[in-house]
Order: sequence, then C-alpha cells, then structure tokens
Amino acid sequence: MTEARALQRTARQSPYKMRLVIDQIRGKSVNEALALLTFSKKHAAVQIRKVLLSAVANAEQAAKQANGSVDPDDLFIKHAVVNEGPKLKRWTPAAMGRATPIQKRTSHVEIVVAEKE
Repeated sequence: MTEARALQRTARQSPYKMRLVIDQIRGKSVNEALALLTFSKKHAAVQIRKVLLSAVANAEQAAKQANGSVDPDDLFIKHAVVNEGPKLKRWTPAAMGRATPIQKRTSHVEIVVAEKE
C-alpha cells in the first residue's frame, strides 16, 4: 500500500479558518477533494489544494522510485490535519498613547494520501 505525505508550514491564515475547509475533504478520494477545493470560495482552499497536489506528486514519485506505479484516481485522503503555527506579534496604536497587541496566526497543514485496497 503506497502512502505519501506533504506539509506546509507557517501558512499565513488562522487554523480555525483552515480547519473549516480541511474537515470537508478528510476521507474523500483525491479527485473529489480537488473538485471541492477548486470551486470553494474560501481562501484556505487555495493553500490546501497546493498541499494536496504535492502529496499526490510525492506518492507518484515514491512509486516510481520503487519501480511501481500508482494511479491518482485510486488515492484517497487518509489523514488531514491543521495545527497551529507560530504567531506573529504586532502592535497597533490605541487611545491615550497606549498600544494594543495583535496576534497574526499561522497554520501548519499536513495531508497524507494512501492507495485504496
């Protein structure tokens, strides 16, 4: 059984917004997930689509190195998770000469694709 994974670290979007999209594709076939991500209105779908395409390419490359072949139509998303990355800490001016903190959140996206048995 062929398995491959792809990671994207410090994607500049909050994990909450990324998880809304990743929950929709978890467990689906690769073709179905790509169709869903292509026509999604969420900005997170663009970044997650890139990671999914990278995981598929990694699976094809691993099969090629093992003198085998893998059909992308037979792949499904075995594991898909979004974790919290480091926060960019910034400050914005506030009333009476004070400053208010702003936390710009980042995400780590991990997708594992596997071949159906």
